Amino acid sequence: MKSKIWKVAFLLFTAVSLFWAVPAWTAPADVSEAVGFIQKAEGKAAVVRQGQTMPVYPGFKIWRNDTLQTGPDGSIAAVFQDQTLLSLGADSTLSIDEYVFAPKKGKFSIVLKMLKGSAVYLSGLISKLAPDAARFETPSASVGIRGTKFAVKVEGR
Repeated sequence: MKSKIWKVAFLLFTAVSLFWAVPAWTAPADVSEAVGFIQKAEGKAAVVRQGQTMPVYPGFKIWRNDTLQTGPDGSIAAVFQDQTLLSLGADSTLSIDEYVFAPKKGKFSIVLKMLKGSAVYLSGLISKLAPDAARFETPSASVGIRGTKFAVKVEGR
């Protein structure tokens, strides 16, 4: 149990550290633009995009509809355009179902779906500017995000 607490604490520390290290993006996002990037990747870490699995590395751009995956020794730290921070632990799968960050147009939306594994989430500007536009879903629950941070673990079935 103590080991799990330290792992979650490490993920949270990584997410908070990334928040202070990354400048805000202000460019509007659409389907043809990256929604964020991989800040850190360790072990087996990949993105599934249109059925193709690609290993990730720092600076790798992530897109709407991508699925982030980690293996038994893997972890991923991602930063989104609105400064949302996401850290995935080992054996995790998360899909980016929706992402719109267009401040000049007043359009905001982020929907992330955690399929399995563990994650630490620190909300960015979308949940601050449009709280109803941010959601984090799991197989058994959906969380409306209202400018917060949290850790989640989804057990495999």
